[in-house]
Amino acid sequence: MTSDASTTPEPVHQASSETLRASPSGDPLADSLRGFGPLGLLAILITLAGNLVFMPLSAVLVLVWAWRSRTPWREIGYVRPRSWLGSLAVGIVFGIALKLVMKTLVMPLLGAEPINQAYHYLVGNRAALPAALYAMTIGAGFGEETVFRGYMFERFGKLFGNSLLAKRLIVVLAAALFGLAHYPVQGLAGAEQGAIVGMVFGSIFARTGRLWMLMCAHAAFDLTALAIIYWNLESAVAHFIFK
Repeated sequence: MTSDASTTPEPVHQASSETLRASPSGDPLADSLRGFGPLGLLAILITLAGNLVFMPLSAVLVLVWAWRSRTPWREIGYVRPRSWLGSLAVGIVFGIALKLVMKTLVMPLLGAEPINQAYHYLVGNRAALPAALYAMTIGAGFGEETVFRGYMFERFGKLFGNSLLAKRLIVVLAAALFGLAHYPVQGLAGAEQGAIVGMVFGSIFARTGRLWMLMCAHAAFDLTALAIIYWNLESAVAHFIFK
């Protein structure tokens, strides 16, 4: 009896050691979170559902996931830019220019209405500005770029690999999901614009692997849209080229 009792813990200890050896990182939980088993899929669902509670909870959950899963920050685009101010300036100019091109040229060619009815309530509405500014800088600039570029590119990259074909597929998939995310509020035109912008931003991210400039560009894009709406210039801008 005494001999049997003394040897009972050994298989448990041995199994535990084997489990750790089988874990690539030595952290089974981290490996499960980065994988696509039940826990990994649950983490994805919870992360993507975060914004249903408040924005940008999904992005915050991405950062928590990256930390706990031991995912290197560079894999979700959190890479120090060569120049913070330089990237900020490029992002602002690029975001403004992209919005003007979309509003004056691309969306009219797609047959979009000049007025975005979903946000027309913002015309001259000072009381709504603080919430709009928060949504377009923190919610969109930080939040959507972290989720739709950083997180999705990392997750799809683990599934499809890093070949040129895989990167192109990831750009298209992430852009399609970004467009679909805009459909419930903005309808078909919003989904089309979201998909096109997602293709542009996604292509840049696939090339650079850096989010900071894209965060600035996204915020600038949305703030330009806000300015156009607030000063009731949508129709004039939309008909700037096509009268």
